[in-house]
Amino acid sequence: MPLLTMPANALRAAKTFCTREDGNIATFSIMLFSLMVMCGGLAVDLMRVESTRTSLQQTLDRCTLASAALRQTLDPEAVCRDYVAKAGLSSFLQNVTVTGSAADGSRRVQARAMGQQNNIFAPMIGLNTFPVPAASMAMQSVTNIEIVLVLDVSGSMSGEKIANLKTAAAAFVDTVTANNQDERVSIAIVPYNAQVNMPDYLISKYNAVGPVTAANANCLEIPGPMFASPGISTTAAIRRAVYADTAYGTTGGDTYTAFDATGNGGADNAFQFCNPRNGNAQTGALTENLIFMPSSDAVALKARINALYAGGNTSIALGMKWGLNLIDPGTRPVFQSLITEGHITNAFSGRPYDYGNPNAMKVIVLMTDGEHVSHRIIAPDYRGATVGTEVWRGTDGNYSIRHLAGRPSSAGSNEFWVPHRSEWRAGPWTGNTANTGTPTRLTWPEVWQNQRTSWVAWQFYARALGTDDDTRLNIYDATMSDFTDTYASVNAMNNRLQQSCNLARNNGVVVYGIAFEAPENGRNQIRNCSTTISQYFEAAGPDEIATAFAGIAAQISQLRLTQ
Repeated sequence: MPLLTMPANALRAAKTFCTREDGNIATFSIMLFSLMVMCGGLAVDLMRVESTRTSLQQTLDRCTLASAALRQTLDPEAVCRDYVAKAGLSSFLQNVTVTGSAADGSRRVQARAMGQQNNIFAPMIGLNTFPVPAASMAMQSVTNIEIVLVLDVSGSMSGEKIANLKTAAAAFVDTVTANNQDERVSIAIVPYNAQVNMPDYLISKYNAVGPVTAANANCLEIPGPMFASPGISTTAAIRRAVYADTAYGTTGGDTYTAFDATGNGGADNAFQFCNPRNGNAQTGALTENLIFMPSSDAVALKARINALYAGGNTSIALGMKWGLNLIDPGTRPVFQSLITEGHITNAFSGRPYDYGNPNAMKVIVLMTDGEHVSHRIIAPDYRGATVGTEVWRGTDGNYSIRHLAGRPSSAGSNEFWVPHRSEWRAGPWTGNTANTGTPTRLTWPEVWQNQRTSWVAWQFYARALGTDDDTRLNIYDATMSDFTDTYASVNAMNNRLQQSCNLARNNGVVVYGIAFEAPENGRNQIRNCSTTISQYFEAAGPDEIATAFAGIAAQISQLRLTQ
């Protein structure tokens, strides 16, 4: 029947049927439930995958760490595979790659695994399995480490302070040389006060100009321009410091004060710059504070540390300069020569390494308890060893000096002043009043190795040429000014120190600074010198100085895990 001729009620029933939605909710609910099951099931499968992957990753990390350790004496690959097998994950392990060995000083272990996780719910969307990947790499390397301990041995370090330093530095040596059978770690020691004293075999490698006296003044007065580079030139002429006590005073007055036959006026540490503990110039140099060249012998290193002796002023700049020089690649020819001569072990051939060498670390530990103190040095006109002075010594050890001009009228025509007799004579004092015996004409270095500059200025000049207190004082001041120069001002020394510190940082040298009960300027200088603030330590007392050295030692060697 055509729709247009359908009864009205039938038409209404058809229209109602076409517009009703009562039964569609069941279909929608079934679809929604299926999606929820699939999503929830997928999450479960993913959680199972992650759980397996985490277990596998942790197992690989443990196995690579254990097998990469240089102390591991078993076969590294077998160790790693055993770890995985014990975890029940051997079927996932694809490969283990070992590079290097304990003998090489570096071992790297890489492990890779790939498994298949059978899914429970994901197959509903066509994913029957999920991959389970894991990879780990561990490396332990005994880096070639060049360390220089630059240690303050100035007078303020006397007593308990230097004792505490010795204990802390010795413990440092034990830590960083542990398990160092292959001699990859070297330690040099640079003790410093107002100067840095060198062994004969080391100073012979430099162009040191000036006299070599009986007291063996093996210190170099490094000129300011040389601080612009990290090394110390072996060809440029550098003045050798003259063995002389320019620091201590003497007794004034118009009466004779005898010199002390033990040398240097008898003052302990009187000659404080190159041989800080040389009470008797005639016995030659003592060796407590000499530079100690790189060594891996913990016993020898600790013996040198325990022998350190405190005395003299403070020149942090010179200590740091020598410390940087001993790890500067330009010093390699010096090292090689000393290796040939047997002063450095052949294991250190090729050192100091180039800056930026990925297999080498350069470290300076710079320690002070003070701040810069300017010091006096002998002026050029009073250094010569070949030109005789007008100072004479008789056979009894007493002196006379010839004055060609400026003599008082009481001298008459006599040109030789004899201090111990307070008299003028026609000739030098021979050793007795009978003028028998042959006096010795001295060079200036021979004068300085026996007497303070202050004693000479007063007894030889002020008392001889002065006629009253004022003229004697004026002559004394003028003579002392003639005898000595200033090596460098405090500001210049601060600037030179920071020049070396900047050069060290710019070349990748790690500088650790320790201010041990130091004054403010000393703390500032050491803080500014340290590579970073975390590598700067302030210490007071035995516990803190020990902690500082221990903390530095702990940072030098490390085990790295790389993903």
